Amino acid sequence: MLQQFLHDFGYFALFLGTFFEGETILVLAGFLAFRGYMDINLVVVVAFFGSYAGDQLWYFMGRKHGRKLLARKPRWQMMGDRALEHIRKHPDIWVLSFRFVYGLRTVMPVAIGLSGYPPGRYLVLNGIGAAIWATALAAAAYHFGAVLEGMLGSIKKYELWVLGALLLLGLGLWLRRRFKNARLAKQVHQDEQIAKAAEAEQLRQAESTQPAGPKTPAE
Repeated sequence: MLQQFLHDFGYFALFLGTFFEGETILVLAGFLAFRGYMDINLVVVVAFFGSYAGDQLWYFMGRKHGRKLLARKPRWQMMGDRALEHIRKHPDIWVLSFRFVYGLRTVMPVAIGLSGYPPGRYLVLNGIGAAIWATALAAAAYHFGAVLEGMLGSIKKYELWVLGALLLLGLGLWLRRRFKNARLAKQVHQDEQIAKAAEAEQLRQAESTQPAGPKTPAE
């Protein structure tokens, strides 16, 4: 059943996964390629195109609507500001390597587009970065399967457990990021409320200390 599902939908799911995020599903695909359910060369090619297309889209969104996108989430805003500082210092290095920094997959291309990085240069270096990322991560997952088999012998009876563990790990990282975003959003909201209250209090005090106007003489 697993083999039929992967034959029908595996590469399409890999493309979508790498288009939007990528790490977990590419690791799964690399392990499945070791088990013979997928072709490792196709895994690399599909992951490359998914990652490349997704990051090109975010880059052009960043050029058109960068500030609006980053302002949607407090964590994106903070990370985007930091990303802009890094990009201005070492732009080419970050274009090549941001995929290897967990959590920057969406924010960094937006920040790169917002920074005014040249489209033609991004087109080339983003492609190089996507190729390195897809090859390295798929190969690492493939060899992880080989190492695991060397330790446990035949891992056919363990493969569902391994897949489940990898899925749980990916879900755990995603949930951790969601909770972190929620805490940060709550803190930002509280800070905004405190700032508004302080501003209102300052305004009230300023109004109360203003000298009264001259009294008009009684008729």
